[in-house]
Amino acid sequence: MPLNIVLIEPEIPNNTGNIGRLALASGSNLHLVKPFGFEIDDKRLKRAGLDYWPHISLFIYESISDFYSIHQDKNLVYLSSHGKKDYWSIDFTDDMFLVFGKESVGLPDRITRENTDKLYKIPIYSSHVRSLNLANAVSITVYEGLKQLR
Repeated sequence: MPLNIVLIEPEIPNNTGNIGRLALASGSNLHLVKPFGFEIDDKRLKRAGLDYWPHISLFIYESISDFYSIHQDKNLVYLSSHGKKDYWSIDFTDDMFLVFGKESVGLPDRITRENTDKLYKIPIYSSHVRSLNLANAVSITVYEGLKQLR
């Protein structure tokens, strides 16, 4: 019953490393969509993921188009600060794809425009905070999914 964590164009190796560790701990698959803001063999990526990288179920795509050509018929939901519905209202299913954007700007505008019915947010209760750290957002969402699925 794995969930699928999708990072569109991740920029920060430490975040991706932490998310890799989370993917393994939660039994999830990790999908990384290029271009990356780092090299896949970056020592910061490896350090954040510790010695877990050989055990992570990892898939890498050359572009967003490549990702969609393989997974267009899958159950995808999108996480964005622009979502209108809260993440706990996601109807989690086995093998669901949880799609997150890059750290600096989130998901591409085209994706958010075309998927408003599948766009969710993690509520932020302070006007002083624009967004959460990507690794934290992935953790919150994945473990809510696991809670609902069990």
